[in-house]
Amino acid sequence: MISTIVTGVDGTDTAREAARTAARLAQTHGAALHLLSAFGPVDVKRVNTEGVKVAIDFKQPAEQTASEETALLRSEFPDLEITGGAAEGKPADALVDAAEQLGADLIVVGNKRVQGLARILGSIAADVARHAPCDVYIAHTHQRS
Repeated sequence: MISTIVTGVDGTDTAREAARTAARLAQTHGAALHLLSAFGPVDVKRVNTEGVKVAIDFKQPAEQTASEETALLRSEFPDLEITGGAAEGKPADALVDAAEQLGADLIVVGNKRVQGLARILGSIAADVARHAPCDVYIAHTHQRS
């Protein structure tokens, strides 16, 4: 039985398509869906630009992305329980950690970055598949040539 599904979002069309696939699966199985937007290593960086210090916070944009993608899916799947959030770390690590913390039954990833040795699955999909504490579903998210 599938009760919790985790998927990543980053504002791209391919991630959005994987999230839609995750939502369809969640709807079919009566599962909850958790969207996760990963952000790069720690940081509020301070940059000195013409004497003005500017703080760059990578967490806020990730939270914004998760919130926007959650709202989009809620409008498309109004009866589905959908939550969203941001997590620090590389996308694959963040997805695996979230799946462990939530006791997820399934992680849905896209097959977007297909180059080099990662051509079979994509680097994030391959990393998730290697380390996932649960099943992994790889959604077809790009046009075939």
